[in-house]
Amino acid sequence: MPEKSAHRRKSTSGVSSQAEHVLELLASGQAATRTELAELLGAAPSTISLAVGQLVSLGLVAEHGTRSSTGGRPRKVLRLGGSDGFAVAAELGGKHAHVGVVLPGGGLTDVSTVPFPTAEGPEAALPGLADTLQGLAERRGPELLRGVGLSLPGPVDVASGVVTLPSRMPGWNRFPVRAWLEDRFGVPAAIENDANCMAVGEHTVQPAGRRQSIMVKTGTAIGAGVIADGRLYRGGTGAAGEITHVRVEAAHDIPCSCGNTGCLETVASGAALVRILRGHGLDVTTTEDVVRLATDAHPEATRAVRQAGRYLGQVLAANVNFFNPDAVYLGGILSTLEPFVAAVRSQLYEGCHPLVTEHLVIERASLGADAGLVGAGQFALQRALAQALQTVTDKTR
Repeated sequence: MPEKSAHRRKSTSGVSSQAEHVLELLASGQAATRTELAELLGAAPSTISLAVGQLVSLGLVAEHGTRSSTGGRPRKVLRLGGSDGFAVAAELGGKHAHVGVVLPGGGLTDVSTVPFPTAEGPEAALPGLADTLQGLAERRGPELLRGVGLSLPGPVDVASGVVTLPSRMPGWNRFPVRAWLEDRFGVPAAIENDANCMAVGEHTVQPAGRRQSIMVKTGTAIGAGVIADGRLYRGGTGAAGEITHVRVEAAHDIPCSCGNTGCLETVASGAALVRILRGHGLDVTTTEDVVRLATDAHPEATRAVRQAGRYLGQVLAANVNFFNPDAVYLGGILSTLEPFVAAVRSQLYEGCHPLVTEHLVIERASLGADAGLVGAGQFALQRALAQALQTVTDKTR
């Protein structure tokens, strides 16, 4: 009897988990039919039909027309119930925020950049941003707002919804950002690290066959997000992809913002390039200044940018050899520089086993600066769907 009960609990939990995965794939636009869901989830068609049937009965998924199928009968197209809903999202930077409206499936509209005084702390900075996001919701239809997503340039404790020990966000440590947003908007909110947002956003628009990927954000700092088997991989404590603090020989004992010395960030980030070029007597104060000089083919800036790309490529090669992804995507402002991208690509081909790079895609993020915004919105929509699933499931028990 105990063994039967344990099996029953496992089975019931499995259906619920599968239903959540189905919702994620439908929300992100990666799947629209039962067959596609079965292929992406590696599940039996009967298991997928059970999960979809559950969601249809709960009103969270609806069947909408058919799609022709080569050599078979037309397949019913699935969509989210009430799929005219949307999320508002923002990607925070040092002094500005990228904002927009994110639709189920990854569509993006009403994108703009607004001032955001990160250094003044959350109590001072968040109200103005919330007003901007509220304005976006009002224009599109506040009754259709499903969630709010925020991409943050620092470590995030997803379980508690706070930023933890962010080196470039004074006053934000342990501030309850998610709870603040949910109190302000009255809908589910999601906060996530910027590199993870970019990884998820880019994944939604890439071919379905690319199930394993690494997204590297290269700006003032460096971050990475990992997609494993089609889903974001956070690791045991949510710190997966933290390559910026890998020790590199070239960094020697240069102090890093994390408190250690010799980290990759000290020789390959935008902040490092500013320090290096200022040491050569150039008038630069921001990563944007570095990019401007390199874009104008300034020899010292171009040389420094290329070297930074080599250092990043060396660290990335170890991760690519270990993980064997289908693709490496480069995002962030430094990825707009061809010498930087070429140096990273060269180091990967040089430092990785030929079998690992045989079919490896190495390219700039196709969504560019919008990847993080799409990802933040997707996290918000998925959180809203998960809460809706939990609510209706509780009511039917």
